[in-house]
Amino acid sequence: MDDVLSGLLQDIRAHGALFDQSALAPPWSVRFGDGAPLSLLTMVRGDAWLTSGGEEAVPLRQGDVAILVGPQPCDVADAPGRAPMVFQHTGNHCTAPDGTPVTADDLAMCTDLDDPEAGAVLLRSAYPVQGQVCDRVLTALPRLALVPAAPRRPLPLAMIEAELRKDVPGRQVILDRLLDLLLLSTLRDWFDRPESHAPAWYRAHRDPAVGRALKLIHGDLARPWTVASLAAEAGMSRARFAQRFHGLLGQPPMAYLTEWRICRAADLLAGTDATADAISRQVGYANAYALSVAFKRTLGIRPTEHRALARAGATPNTAPVHQP
Repeated sequence: MDDVLSGLLQDIRAHGALFDQSALAPPWSVRFGDGAPLSLLTMVRGDAWLTSGGEEAVPLRQGDVAILVGPQPCDVADAPGRAPMVFQHTGNHCTAPDGTPVTADDLAMCTDLDDPEAGAVLLRSAYPVQGQVCDRVLTALPRLALVPAAPRRPLPLAMIEAELRKDVPGRQVILDRLLDLLLLSTLRDWFDRPESHAPAWYRAHRDPAVGRALKLIHGDLARPWTVASLAAEAGMSRARFAQRFHGLLGQPPMAYLTEWRICRAADLLAGTDATADAISRQVGYANAYALSVAFKRTLGIRPTEHRALARAGATPNTAPVHQP
């Protein structure tokens, strides 16, 4: 892991990701209410209107990619204001407005995927996310991040479209990995847009000196970094490096390093069976006691409490003291 976005996909790579691709003939309208914490939508063919969280409908043109954050339902329709004709629930279970279970074959609005007469082809991907590293990325996003279509279709999206038409062994694993690529490429495209107000940790990677230091930190949290050693790697004096880092990130280098060590430790505690001693060494602390002291100071609870809450299915109400 050498940056925050890479860390996102390293820890929460898709497994059995939900893909929905439907050819739709007007009039049509679908409400997705499966509570996915992160989802992507794109129109492979034709245009649509997207409504999320009760806000005003926005156009979703062919080739646009929309990132939706949060479990709120969203509607996609051929016209703004059209009432949902199909409700999709958890587990890809669909019902009519009256609650009657339905399949694609039951719906007049659904046609064959290869039918040239189909008015629109909608692709939706639900993405499972959780953990401190994920929170850093998701809290930097608006509820809806819409990336307009590029002159050339993104390669991951083109490959997903081709794979969805197959029914061969290994299909789901390939789709999972392609979703990772689509998510990352779309996030980068969004953060590179002026209106995104990209977070400091993303903008700072463009700085030659501080960007190198960030890659070193994220690439090797266990190394006993100091301001002096990071400054030397960046080719700057200690004082100048510390000033430049603080100016770009809004906090001193060692404070940033501590937060990321604790974020990583929190995710390892929640997602693995590794001992506290093993995790402490992995993220740069001498032993479990040193990790516990830093963990409590940063997140407000002890590592054992964090792990117990995660194992119980609860979401620890923790956040770093500073989160640029």
